[in-house]
Amino acid sequence: MQISANGISLEVDDRGPPSGEPLVMIMGLGMQLIAWPDGLVDQLVAGGFRVIRFDNRDVGLSQRFDQLGVPNLPAAAMRYTLGMPVTSPYRLADLADDTAALIEAMGLPSAHVCGASMGGMVAQHLAVRHPQRVRSLTLIMTTSGARHLPQPALKVRLAMMSRPRNSKNLDSVIEHFVGLYGVIGSPAYRPDPALLRERLGASVTRAYRPAATARQLAAILADGDRTPLLARITQPVQVIHGVADPLVPVAAGHDLMRHIAGAQGDFIDGMGHDLPQPLWPRFAAGIRSAADRARTSPTVSPR
Repeated sequence: MQISANGISLEVDDRGPPSGEPLVMIMGLGMQLIAWPDGLVDQLVAGGFRVIRFDNRDVGLSQRFDQLGVPNLPAAAMRYTLGMPVTSPYRLADLADDTAALIEAMGLPSAHVCGASMGGMVAQHLAVRHPQRVRSLTLIMTTSGARHLPQPALKVRLAMMSRPRNSKNLDSVIEHFVGLYGVIGSPAYRPDPALLRERLGASVTRAYRPAATARQLAAILADGDRTPLLARITQPVQVIHGVADPLVPVAAGHDLMRHIAGAQGDFIDGMGHDLPQPLWPRFAAGIRSAADRARTSPTVSPR
């Protein structure tokens, strides 16, 4: 369904009973709401949540921003490397404002929030810009963006910047993403190749917007270091990170733990930069842990 929030149209999937604890899930760079696996959502619903997935602005079935053009990513990356300001068509803070407006538009005073990768960056802004909307926070495979943190290896960066051989051919696009997941995925939890292709095919068929991914990547580069925000996060926080993550090295998860008061962490051996099926119960338990702490936390006002 489409919901108007912050002046734009967002595609939303709402699962679970209206009486369940609301849980808003924010996906990462260029990823659609279906990147949150249905099986994980089912486990969360069974655990008492009302799960709200949505497509961030510019991706999936949400409102496009093609009128903003395609950023020059090599130039943006160079400016970022040199410590120079980076401009972007919109900011991660704008995506946080979208999420807060979505929570309000759905008639909810607040919700638990889970963000993965870029979604975790957006969630950091959300918790600070709209603290009254966030009951608890789960941050999966994400980072503060601090410059001292380890960066992806060259192989990973090249894979992230690569493009399909033929962007107009479905099989070519799917093969491109299969290759990318082979680089950044969990070495201890390799998916069934046929199921991976099926899942990626469903995503590409639903929507394929490489220009939007470029705009969101520019927004990440423009956002810089969020460390100053972290001390202002007062909600209960669960940090989940793969020890084998090649895109956002595990040091980023430990960095979040150091800078967010009271944060609890789960660092998973063999997990890379994806959401492997064998780990769904562990992810659900981590989200539940943060939500349960929100009930008794003295730092979070009643909602």
